[in-house]
Amino acid sequence: MSEHLNPCVSCGACCAHFRVSFYWAEAEDGGGVVPVDRTEPLTPFLRCMQGTNSKSPRCVALEGDIGHAVSCSIYLNRPTPCREFDQSGENGVHNDACDRARARYGLPPLPVTLPPDDALTLNAGCHTGP
Repeated sequence: MSEHLNPCVSCGACCAHFRVSFYWAEAEDGGGVVPVDRTEPLTPFLRCMQGTNSKSPRCVALEGDIGHAVSCSIYLNRPTPCREFDQSGENGVHNDACDRARARYGLPPLPVTLPPDDALTLNAGCHTGP
């Protein structure tokens, strides 16, 4: 999905709702790419993004206002949980965590739609064609 059409660019709710924890070696000092100065230790094997290990989490890398134009100041170097967190509705799959984060900020759930190829497959069948 292009960044221009991606609803996450105008949301950011997940970045201000969840703790972002990840294996320590994803940080620069462990050979990874996540800026170590944006992390804090969680356990001997886990780190988290600064600001997310609190009662009112907000990732230190999140810029902007939730529900409006937001961005991540370390987007290309973000940790695995951020890379793997799918928006609800993407590829026809519902993500309850995304919907919960959005609800916390008064944002409606994202629509769950089928990708174009799947929609064509579902419409094909015994009643199509000659």
